[in-house]
Amino acid sequence: MSALNSQNLSTGVMSSLMACTGGAIMIINCAETAGFSRSHLISWLFCVYCLGGILNLVLTWKYKIPFAGAHSITAVAFLSTVVDQFTLNELAGGFIMAGGLIAVFGFTGLFSKALDFIPKPFIDAMLAGLVLQYVVNIIPALKDSPLIGGMAILGFFIAPKISKSIPPLLGVILFGVLGLVIGHDFQAVPEAAEFALPQIIIPSFTVHSFFSIAIPIAVLILTNDIAVALAALKKNDYQPPVNQALVLSGIGTLIAGFFGGHAVNIGGMMTALCSSKEAGPKENRIGAAIVSGALVTLFGIFAWKVIMIIEMLPSAFITMLSGFALLAVLLNSMEAAFSESSYRYSTLFAFLIAISNVSFVGISSPVWSLLVGILSAQIFGEGKFNKRTVRGEQT
Repeated sequence: MSALNSQNLSTGVMSSLMACTGGAIMIINCAETAGFSRSHLISWLFCVYCLGGILNLVLTWKYKIPFAGAHSITAVAFLSTVVDQFTLNELAGGFIMAGGLIAVFGFTGLFSKALDFIPKPFIDAMLAGLVLQYVVNIIPALKDSPLIGGMAILGFFIAPKISKSIPPLLGVILFGVLGLVIGHDFQAVPEAAEFALPQIIIPSFTVHSFFSIAIPIAVLILTNDIAVALAALKKNDYQPPVNQALVLSGIGTLIAGFFGGHAVNIGGMMTALCSSKEAGPKENRIGAAIVSGALVTLFGIFAWKVIMIIEMLPSAFITMLSGFALLAVLLNSMEAAFSESSYRYSTLFAFLIAISNVSFVGISSPVWSLLVGILSAQIFGEGKFNKRTVRGEQT
């Protein structure tokens, strides 16, 4: 590997910030919703960031391809909507089964076949519906803290003007922190968290957690993280090891489940950034991935300190960071979902059901979103379910 330069060093830092800002905040909020203890939260953060960083470092070093990631932010966004419906043991069982499903797709090579069966607009519509509420919450947070929110929004627009290689999220963080320093009164310092080793959780495997936890998380990781990462690598003239990436992400998620972690995988946007031209010449880009993986791993090691810092932040600021972290995900998902003219009502139905966040007969809204989307497309004869189109292609 060639020596690090300013391009791949800065890109690696930016990539790690994608995981270590909004993603960490969302995990903490999710753990609070579930009523987890401090030790369980530390265990969760430690395993997904340490294992995630190590996984991507190993893949990068072995295949000389820039892999970057930690855990699935979109999976956390989904999990926060259902986490209070399950015990910690059931959640662990669901995470382990999700990892097993991902590994099976890698071992059997069924990944591409499954993606072919589920039209991508439905997956994009489901994801958009899941993250919409986080982005919408930026508005009331701005009302509660107009100075901090105004500075964060200013940073969102200014950062790309300074340099196109600077992601808007970094501007949000820097200007938002500046707004905190100017306008927020840090009245009390929370009690420092004590270091705790990762705790092994005895999993409980249930049909309910399989359908409402394992399947949605596996689908989100496969489609919105791994698939995006692999597509970005191919776009940037790399030949990624598809099955190996799936198997190792599945095994990593499976192991993390025993410690309360929801996912360990290669990241879509992080890999896309580290493999892009922003990371410098192609032969140097693995340097960006190594920097990203190393910083993500260190973040996991010091997770017990990070919790105290985040707890000092006002809830409005955390809400805004979460929303801005998912803004690009929402935009890309909405654009991809509704730009496909061959699907109309079915995509809309999938989107609306995902927004509703309702569970029925023990099955959560993301699964119903995909099922209703496929069923309605068949009824209306939309997209690939249009028999006339299929016959025309065959002839």
